[in-house]
Amino acid sequence: MAKKNIMFECQHCGFSTPKWMGKCTNCGAWDSFLELNEQQQEVVKKTKSTSSASARAVSINEIQESEVYRYSSLDCELDTVLGGGVVPGSLTLIGGSPGVGKSTLLLKVGSNIASLRKNVLYVTGEESSGQIKLRANRLNSNQNTLYLLSEIRLEQVLVELEHRKYDFIIIDSIQTMYSENITSAPGSVTQVRQITFELMRIAKEKDIAIFIIGHITKEGSIAGPRVLEHMVDTVLYFEGDSSQELRILRGFKNRFGPTSEIGVFEMRSDGLVSATDIGSRFFNRNSQQPGSALTVIMEGSRPIILEVQALVSESHTSNSKRQATGFDTNRLNMLLALLERKLEIPLSGYDVFINITGGIKINETSADLAILAAIISSFRNRAISKETIFLGEVSLVGDVREVFGLDVRLKEAKMQNISKVLLAKKPLEKTTMKAFIVDEVTKLLEWF
Repeated sequence: MAKKNIMFECQHCGFSTPKWMGKCTNCGAWDSFLELNEQQQEVVKKTKSTSSASARAVSINEIQESEVYRYSSLDCELDTVLGGGVVPGSLTLIGGSPGVGKSTLLLKVGSNIASLRKNVLYVTGEESSGQIKLRANRLNSNQNTLYLLSEIRLEQVLVELEHRKYDFIIIDSIQTMYSENITSAPGSVTQVRQITFELMRIAKEKDIAIFIIGHITKEGSIAGPRVLEHMVDTVLYFEGDSSQELRILRGFKNRFGPTSEIGVFEMRSDGLVSATDIGSRFFNRNSQQPGSALTVIMEGSRPIILEVQALVSESHTSNSKRQATGFDTNRLNMLLALLERKLEIPLSGYDVFINITGGIKINETSADLAILAAIISSFRNRAISKETIFLGEVSLVGDVREVFGLDVRLKEAKMQNISKVLLAKKPLEKTTMKAFIVDEVTKLLEWF
């Protein structure tokens, strides 16, 4: 009697092992291993195996560069995140919290592409066709070449693709789809892996742009195996709460363009549309109160003026609180220690809270000077003029260093009628703004 091959697979990351383990050594999840039957093991081997066809290495100088063709989605913000438009034959994954607007955005985009006389297929496994029709009426997205298919079986979707030629496909969502050839439940690691593999094959063979909607976990990552993000060409995440008016779409992976661009959308009665006048949407010029400072960050090639808010209040407990929304808490602790050491400001007995308006997360160090200015402003209860911006990276020794893209940032500030700037080095290009050099943190006290 042949020995039975046993394989266990982690339902969080897809890691497989011949024996059961309480904790996954790959992702650290507990009690996540399930035993796979022989059919599921064959699927795992199929998707993980490489092509057996022989290949010969070719000099890179002999390879001809392939041109990437794009067409517009008629949504300027989405085109910006995608690197210029939709690429035929690409597989794009969009994730985000429930209610953030993933389905609304893609239905609107599908209608826009259908208006270009392209056949668009919207496959939904979470809603009926009647529910999608109600949303399309509200969004004014009814087009003759926009087709709805309420189906969760992959085989039926493949039959529909043989019936009609499509240029754009939307899958809502990947966790609800399942294949009849696999006995696992919809949303399992085996199902998600195999269905994504089939969708990738369809996109490349038929030259169809496919957009996949994915659920996210409590940690904010795409639910399912990590191989899902590796297989697709583009990964986009929605940032921001569903209760906020502005939503931010950020690219984390893009094989056809840059990954540093973001798209800013606005939720209206007619759906999720590209936000207008972004330059003044993330700060309030009319309100001038202590604990507020302005800075300019770079999101890809786009400069955005942000308002940094700080609240410093006396602590009534032995352990002072340090909380930050949209800013790294570890870097905040470093800046607070620097204030106590260089400026001798006793913040150990105070609670410090930092908030970045608009729901944007700052991932660069150019806002360090603005963070310090907002903290000092709140501590001394003195307001900072909204005609001033702060640009500079602060080091551990108290130096203020220059930031990249200074001329682009100052140009954006000038367009918003900002007249003063505090920075570490004068800009190369001439500007009418009054520039004040702050090369040490101690010089910040001159402003308060």
